[in-house]
Amino acid sequence: MTWPPHITVACIIEQNRRFLMVEEMSQGRLVYNQPAGHLEPGETLQQAAVREAYEETGWHVQPSHVLGVSKYRAPNDTLYYRTTFIATAIKQDPEAVLDDGIEQALWLSYDQLRDNIEKLRSPLVLKNIEQYLAGQRFPLTLIDDHE
Repeated sequence: MTWPPHITVACIIEQNRRFLMVEEMSQGRLVYNQPAGHLEPGETLQQAAVREAYEETGWHVQPSHVLGVSKYRAPNDTLYYRTTFIATAIKQDPEAVLDDGIEQALWLSYDQLRDNIEKLRSPLVLKNIEQYLAGQRFPLTLIDDHE
C-alpha cells in the first residue's frame, strides 16, 4: 500500500435527475467518474472541489453540503481518502478547456450509471450517488479549515 495516502475531492452535482459526470481515460480505458481530483498545496478541500469541477467539466459549481469521506484502496494498491461534496451547477463556460485525459462532461441518470457499472472508475462513483439519493448530507462546517 502506498503511503502517505492521496487526498482527493469529488462533487455530486445533480440537475433534473441526472448527474454531472466525466468520461475520462484511466489505466488505458474510458471510465465514468464524478468531477474529482487531488488537493493542491494551499487549498481547502472545498476550494479543490470547485476547481476540479471546473477543470474537468467547464461548470462553475457551488458546494452546499459534505456528502462524506471515503477510504478507497485502488487495484494498484494506492490508498485514497476522498471527501465528496454536494454541489449545485451554477453556470457552464463553453470556452473552458478540459483537463488532459477528460474526453467529455456529460449528464447521466442513476439508471445509466448502474447499467454501466463496469465502466465506473471505482465503486465510490455509484456508492456516493446512492448515499446522495438516500438523503445523506452534512453541513460544510463539518470540515474545519483552521490553519
